[in-house]
Formats: sequence, C-alpha cells, structure tokens
Amino acid sequence: MSARTTTSLSIHPDRLFPADPRVRDITRTIYQTVSDLPIISPHSHVPPEWLADNKPFSDPASLLLVPDHYVLRLLHANGASMSDLGRGPDGPLDLTEEQARKAWRILFENYYLFRGTVVKYWFDTTFADVFGITEAPSAANADAAYDKIAEALETPEFLPRALFERFNISVLATTDDPVDDLHYHKQLAADPTFEGRVIPTFRPDRYYELARNDWPSLAKDLGEASNIDTGNYAGFLQALENRRQYFKENGAVSTDHSHFDAGSEPLSDTEAQRIYAAALRGEATKEEADAFRRNMMLETARMACDDGLVMTLHPAVRRDHDPHNLAKYGLDVGSDIPVKVEFTEALRPLLGRYGNHPNLNLVVFTLDETVYSRELAPLAGFYRSLYVGAPWWFIDSPEAIRRFRSAITDTAGFYRTSGFIDDTRAFLSIPTRHDMSRRLDAGYLAHLVAEERLTVDEAIETAHDLVVTQPRKVFKL
Repeated sequence: MSARTTTSLSIHPDRLFPADPRVRDITRTIYQTVSDLPIISPHSHVPPEWLADNKPFSDPASLLLVPDHYVLRLLHANGASMSDLGRGPDGPLDLTEEQARKAWRILFENYYLFRGTVVKYWFDTTFADVFGITEAPSAANADAAYDKIAEALETPEFLPRALFERFNISVLATTDDPVDDLHYHKQLAADPTFEGRVIPTFRPDRYYELARNDWPSLAKDLGEASNIDTGNYAGFLQALENRRQYFKENGAVSTDHSHFDAGSEPLSDTEAQRIYAAALRGEATKEEADAFRRNMMLETARMACDDGLVMTLHPAVRRDHDPHNLAKYGLDVGSDIPVKVEFTEALRPLLGRYGNHPNLNLVVFTLDETVYSRELAPLAGFYRSLYVGAPWWFIDSPEAIRRFRSAITDTAGFYRTSGFIDDTRAFLSIPTRHDMSRRLDAGYLAHLVAEERLTVDEAIETAHDLVVTQPRKVFKL
C-alpha cells in the first residue's frame, strides 16, 4: 500500500440521517427528543468487576481492541496474528506496554480496512466524543493516540464508574454463568456510593449441551452451587430452578440462550432421564444431546412462566468455525459464523404451550434477515408472549437496522419489538451504539411522517417508546 495521509476526524451532527433535506429536517426534530435519554442496556458482555472494583483500565489496546471480536476478525482476515493482537490460549493476555503498543499500531496501520463498516463508525465516534481525538487513525499517529488515551485512562474521569455515569447508563445487564456466586453484583448493590443498576443475566447454554466433553463436570458444578443432587434429570431441573431464583434475588430479569437452532421439541420424562443418564456416563449421541437441548427450551419456557424471568433466544451461529484458531486462541476471536434458521415450526411446540402465557416474555433474535418478514413479524404479531429482538451482532449496522424496521413494522408494528440491545464487549462503545439506533429509528419514523403515514407527534412518541418504554416493558425493568 502507498503511504496514507492523516486526515481530520470529524463527527457530523447529522450522521446517519436521510439525505433528503425535508426528511432530514423531520429526523432532526424526532432525534432531538430522544438523544439525551438514559441508556437501557438489557444484554451486554461487560465484566461486572470493572464497575465493582472501579480500577483504571490498564491500557488502550486491552480496553478497545483485544476483547472485541468485531475488530479482531477483520484484522485477522487481512493477515494480522492473533498473538500480536493480544490474544492467548485462554483469551486476552495481560499485556506489557510493548505488547499493547504493538497491537495498537496494527489497528491504526490497518484502520482503512474498516472503511464502510459499522466498526469504523463506532471507533470514530468513540475516539472523537470520548477522548477528543481530532485526527483519523493512521500509522503516523498511532503512538500519539495511544499516549493521549493512556493518559486519560489514568484520570478519575475515566474510571469505569465515572464513564458509566457520563454515558448516562440507567441499566446494564451482564452475562453470567449459572454457578456464578454473583459476588461483584452483590458488591455493587451494597455500595451506597454507586447509584447505577448493574444486573446479572442467567446464561445456561453449556449446561444444556450434553455432547460437550466437560458436561458431566458441569452438571456436578451445578449441583454443588445449588446444593441439589444432579445425578438425575429431576435433580438437574430443580438445580436450574434454584439457580434461576438465586439470580432473580440478585437482580436478574432475564435468561439468555444461544444454540445452533431454535428447536423446542418435548421429551417424556422417561426419555429425558435416559438421555441424561447416558450423558453422565459420557455416552450420549449428538442426536440425543440435540433432542435433550430442544426439550430444555420447553422446560426453560415453563420455568419462565413460573418465575417471571424474561427468556431471550439468540440462535443459529456456528461457533468457532476455525478449529485452528479455537485450539490456539480460545473462544471469541471472531470465527463465529451465522447460519440460516427456521422459527415457525421450531417454536411451535413452545408457543403452543406458553405463547400466550401472561408471565412469559420471549425475545427472539436472529442473524438471518430472511426470517424477519416471513416468520418473526407474523409470530410476534399474533402471540402475546413473543417479541422480536433488535438486529444483533453481524447485523447491528445502519443498513441492517433500516431493513429490520422495514421488514418488521408492516406486520408487527413497533410495539412487538424489544428495543435496542448493544451486546457489547466494548464498554466505551455503548453510547455510540445506542445513539446509532436512535438516529436510525428517527430517520425511519421521519420517512413515515414525510409520506403522511404518521404525524410528527406520533413519531416523537414512538421514538421515545423505542428507547424507554419497550425495553422496560419487554425486559420487566
């Protein structure tokens, strides 16, 4: 590549707004009413210890680059080594300054690779709005930007809690293992100096996957955490119910589930016990394990009807598509790849039993845009319990969010959707991700106003509801 010149980094106040001047004016009017509303983040991967301990972040690379698979994947595709990007066999490494600067330089030297991507949009906004950086990233200014950010991270204004307050976060949900003692959540809840709301989310995925080599030990761990014998299927269910209640007592409002498909097919108790016993011996087949997991979707919905925890479903991702990177660098380095998914038949057993239950909120997410208008919108437009989740992961981007609104609204309207989720490991990108959603929804609503399909007052009310009312209603906040 030829030498790349450094350009200014400017964030336009009308970014992501429609180009048509009339529609843009309406968008501004709508957006201004929601731009400063508090952030509700019902699904994230922010470590709760960051806020509990409130220690300075170690360095720019470890904060903004190393944990973020959105960034790692494209750098890897263009030749960067995961080792040089700060990843080891067990995940992010504790970097020396030399290692952190090396990773940072790789990002800045290759920043052009992110042109046109939502990652660049998030980075640009974070650099400009959070750190006051005025030059676009390049090889020439990598060290200067690193120094500026590193210096900021050492100040009280950039401690995790200070940023939490600065970002105007009202609720932040983390993602947590069922056997977690929730020590950090308890610490935050008991701290009178912290006024934010940080809540756990019950994530039992691996306990439902009986074909895992480590599943017998997971079942044992679950039994020890609940003090219930998990040597049989009935005990396993009781242990899950026990831990769900523990999470609820410590602030949880939802459970999260991500498996290869959305199946929800029942097993008899006898058959479930047979498969469960085989799994404890390490003898369950893949087909038996899949059948058990689909049965567990029904059991999870039943539990949700009993205890009121919201059930969220994020299916259809081929996790760790690259076995070599998995073996060398572990999980979450960017090789997870979406697959197609079917919901209409897959969820029919679950919805047939619980789809109109007054205590069940089921929020369904997808990476397969083809199902929005064909399956999810019609399902959410009938079943009282089902809501369509916001565009997620690979489709958490401007074009996909616009397509989402267009595909969903005709059949399900705005009020059968969940509100935005950021699903982020990048704490400092939370405000720009939520702001992106507000800008795009304002633009979509403005088109409806310009076409005389909504009044401005209706559009403003809807924009507010999408930011505040829907996430609070759907996630029972």
